Amino acid sequence: MSRSNPAVAIQTHFAALEDPRIERTRLHDLMDIVVIAICAVICGADGWEDIAKYGRAKQDWLKTFLRLPNECFQHWIDALSEGLGIKRIAIDGKSMRRSFDRASGKAALHLVSAWATEQHLVLGQVAVDSKSNEITAIPKLLELLDVSGAMVSIDAMGCQKEIAAKIRAGGGDYVLSVKENQPNLLEDIQQCFEKGLDTDFAGMEHSEHEECYSGHGREEKHSVHTILNPEGIRDQALWQDLKAITFVFSERQELGKEKTQEVRYYIGSRAAKAKVYANSVRSHWGIENGLHWVLDVCFDEDQSRMRTDHSPQNMALLRRLALCLLKKHGRKGSIRGKRLQSGWNDEFLLEVLRCK
Repeated sequence: MSRSNPAVAIQTHFAALEDPRIERTRLHDLMDIVVIAICAVICGADGWEDIAKYGRAKQDWLKTFLRLPNECFQHWIDALSEGLGIKRIAIDGKSMRRSFDRASGKAALHLVSAWATEQHLVLGQVAVDSKSNEITAIPKLLELLDVSGAMVSIDAMGCQKEIAAKIRAGGGDYVLSVKENQPNLLEDIQQCFEKGLDTDFAGMEHSEHEECYSGHGREEKHSVHTILNPEGIRDQALWQDLKAITFVFSERQELGKEKTQEVRYYIGSRAAKAKVYANSVRSHWGIENGLHWVLDVCFDEDQSRMRTDHSPQNMALLRRLALCLLKKHGRKGSIRGKRLQSGWNDEFLLEVLRCK
């Protein structure tokens, strides 16, 4: 299978996966199990029992090509993303709400993912036991990624000097949301923009960009201001290569509701104009819409009650593997529709597995 494109074939990149099972208890080849699991999740399976039923139902068809994969998720994703020219990476966390187990004192699983916003591709993930541990998880995730030349956006939890330095060391640029967890930095940025607005940004390297959207009964307007080489930022030297601060003022009007307003602040390491930062901020929301939302709506991830041992993390990985393949598939159609068609049509599933 996938002989026409061996560089991204699943079997090429999952061949080094270590089998943790005791030798005498192995009834099936691990490579076959991985392939069956990925195929089953693509076709709609939401748990281990579903995967087993799929394997039994499709046994005759699976025999026609099994001896497939087995080497690791990260190598496979690296091959998928190679040559794509990834420009923007969004890093954000998501809790699997029903994976907690009160009886054993186990907290819900929290996954921190890196998302190539333009390619709709999961680049890596790290599991932690709470949202507060994102600060320690993000550096581990960055070690898995090639961020060179990319703008890496992270929400306020990741606005840390060490994380900024790690992104720069990897050859990337950062766009970090600034909130109350960095009170001095937030106060200095606010004062800088207050001064700029009062003086029409006299003597400042300032640029402005405005975006308007309408549809589905709502209208939005975003005004973005960026100041390069800002003055008056305490400990600025400790924020590796901090070159820009950005202010985003958003207005949203939904049909039948009162207008809402929101103000957000960011720091960045790239000496770029407001439009570039506006694009980065907007694309960061893609991890919510293109990854987290799809996992909940199309894969029902938030309702998954898996809690035992590594089951929640393993199934989460399978969902992301399946989503990457479905996103890479060239034909038009919704993710839910492609999952259904994969279950109905073996040839369509083979196309998905071949990333065609």
